[in-house]
Amino acid sequence: MNDTLRFDAVTPATRMHVVWDWNGTVKDDLADHVSALNATLPALGGQPVDQETYRAKHTVPIPKFYARLLGREITEQEWISSDNAFLTHLRAQPVRVRDGVIELMTALHEAGHTQSLLSLCPHDTLVREVEQAGIGHFFDRYEGRTGPSGGTKAAPLAAHLRTLRLTEQAHRVLLVGDAIDDADAAHANGALAVLHTGGLHHPAKLAAAGHPLTDTLASAVALGLRLGVDHRHPACI
Repeated sequence: MNDTLRFDAVTPATRMHVVWDWNGTVKDDLADHVSALNATLPALGGQPVDQETYRAKHTVPIPKFYARLLGREITEQEWISSDNAFLTHLRAQPVRVRDGVIELMTALHEAGHTQSLLSLCPHDTLVREVEQAGIGHFFDRYEGRTGPSGGTKAAPLAAHLRTLRLTEQAHRVLLVGDAIDDADAAHANGALAVLHTGGLHHPAKLAAAGHPLTDTLASAVALGLRLGVDHRHPACI
């Protein structure tokens, strides 16, 4: 294992729980998302986009993303139809996890940290894809969306932490994701967040938001673990 993927063994004071985002973070699927989007835009009167445009305009909730691309709000029926078409196209693609993420999860597990996975993609899709990737054993829990699509992650994260009995220990929870919404959700629940630049959102947009930001998942986790220790044991002034 590479030295950068070794973490010190945890103590009760340094143990963290890492909540992983799925799309654009653990799952390496930017190209799949662009392809799926381009399969839905013509029916809405839109033009295909490239990866740069996708990342620059991508936002959550997703209906706002369509509005940015089309220059108009979409109707509820248009959203339902386009979301269904998007997900159908996306499900047909092979599951690819990001290079090095399995080694990273292994290193976290061996050090004594715990992990889970939370996504806004449909729960049945997430379960199938996690099982295909063969990484479910790393997680205390992995869950996707069970209600209507188009929302943000704050409420699902709150429920996720309640189920894991981490609500009162949110200060030791680190969310690793690729979206400003991931960081907003973490902060709304008293958790830490570190974003990475390799996902569905443009690095310049992430940098402008001011959240902790790194270029790789390994560096995101390393930074998050340091922030967790610093948060619980601030230096005396």
